[in-house]
Amino acid sequence: MQFDTVFRNIQVVDGTGADAYNADVAIKGDRIAAIGDLAGCDTQCLIDGKGQTLAPGFIDVHTHDDTNVIRYPECLPKISQGVTTVIVGNCGISASPAILVNDPPDPMNLLGQKGDFKYPSFKSYAEAVQHARPAVNVAALVGHTTLRNNEMDALYRPATSSEITQMKAKLHEAMVQGALGLSSGLAYASAQKAPTEEVMALVEELAAFDGIYTTHMRTEFEQILGAMDEAFRTGKHSKVPVVISHLKCAGAGNWGRTVEVLDLMEKTAKHQDVSCDCYPYSASSSTLDLKQVTDEIDIFITWSESYPEHAGKMLKQIAIEMTLPLMDAAKKLQPAGAVYHCMDEADVERVLKYRLTMVGSDGLPNDPHPHPRLWGTFPKVLGYYSRERQLLSLAEAVHKMTGMSAKRYCLTDRGEIKEGAYADLVLFNPAEIKDAATFENPKAKAKGIEAVMVNGCISYQKGEVDAQRSGRFLYRHQR
Repeated sequence: MQFDTVFRNIQVVDGTGADAYNADVAIKGDRIAAIGDLAGCDTQCLIDGKGQTLAPGFIDVHTHDDTNVIRYPECLPKISQGVTTVIVGNCGISASPAILVNDPPDPMNLLGQKGDFKYPSFKSYAEAVQHARPAVNVAALVGHTTLRNNEMDALYRPATSSEITQMKAKLHEAMVQGALGLSSGLAYASAQKAPTEEVMALVEELAAFDGIYTTHMRTEFEQILGAMDEAFRTGKHSKVPVVISHLKCAGAGNWGRTVEVLDLMEKTAKHQDVSCDCYPYSASSSTLDLKQVTDEIDIFITWSESYPEHAGKMLKQIAIEMTLPLMDAAKKLQPAGAVYHCMDEADVERVLKYRLTMVGSDGLPNDPHPHPRLWGTFPKVLGYYSRERQLLSLAEAVHKMTGMSAKRYCLTDRGEIKEGAYADLVLFNPAEIKDAATFENPKAKAKGIEAVMVNGCISYQKGEVDAQRSGRFLYRHQR
């Protein structure tokens, strides 16, 4: 057989969590065709890995790239760090199925402006992604808040039974059309009035499709255990898997409680399918939420529609300049975006190391001064937490970014290096891989990424995205 591409002289970390091994890997079309000693084989393109590591392409399970994969299909923040698949539609907000009469409410505005929400059905969004041909693969959840916004005249109340029926119908249609499942963002005001029963009613639609429920819980602060219990009860109601989004203990008074949090997760996992994702930073980022405004932590303002001149400053400094109390200054800045330095590093490490944790960036690509997680999440796990801190072995770290994620989200034949799997691959130097994005300079390509292959095509090399982008829309259980 003649192969299209052969990676020679490489260390393979296959995404299963197994130890690395040395082998050649051959590609034919969009699949991995052979693994082993392939010396003397016939190939159109031979890539000498020079002893570097070949892993499955990283799967970013928690993104808000919904409209950006269409508007900016080069997807440079993601492919430059080795990501080959993004999962969009998290935290209750999705670009589809969406019908906007007015401007997008908070936090749907994180995804773009009103004109960016032009996908009334899940099918129309999937087709738009295919037409845009992004550099990375895209799979999508349906957002609870997006469904609410379609059907309700006001979001700050529970949905009526007829509105729930309409939401269920739209979610059912999206599942038929290949959605992964439902996400919620119950911490946000636009969904906070939704009772548990409203979300349970929607989750009922997922079971028949092997769908998944992910949630930005009602709170990540003092009442976090109660919020976790609500999430687990919601999944148990319809026997569907639950993923706690960006698991953290936020707020200085909450630091250290990941011991309790992970104990509850572990106890629940004995009789229910539950897991979580996290990003490797001790600061969060979202819209400016008055409930999170406190002088106990640093809050960095990334943008403000009312006072754009104050973007790029700490809220405490802005309050001094405005000669206002902290809360009054925050109110004046709204709508705005913020980075909250709200976590303890020991908690971040504890969650990242936990056996049921996947890695997701939660990056906000439309933020003019984004959190560095948008560009640096995956290299930071490999370079800092695995190589330098030795919190995880290389095989464990890669597994949390690949095989575990693909299995959890029903991405068939993705996330592992094995014969017959799709050729989504990243070649990197394990001694050099490192995140370059910082809070001061957040838009920076990672170091140590040599090449990224998507569906059998080299899509990123020498710091550049190939003009012939090869990403696809991925439907649930698509072979």
